[in-house]
Amino acid sequence: MREFLESDTGFYYAIGLFTIAVFLGALAMLAVVTPGGIGALELGGLVVGFGLFMLVYFVSITIHQLEDREEL
Repeated sequence: MREFLESDTGFYYAIGLFTIAVFLGALAMLAVVTPGGIGALELGGLVVGFGLFMLVYFVSITIHQLEDREEL
């Protein structure tokens, strides 16, 4: 595990997974705290927006890996 986190790419993947875990925890907490629950439209917008953000994040990591391979 330590070797995985010592590389830049591994660290970025770990941060991405941590961000997803925090987002899911926040959604769960919001569902418990909000008296009326989360509306489907609001939930859909949050999930789609966050999904697009994470997609761009992981595509950027992949591009970073490809750039490192070209330099060798």
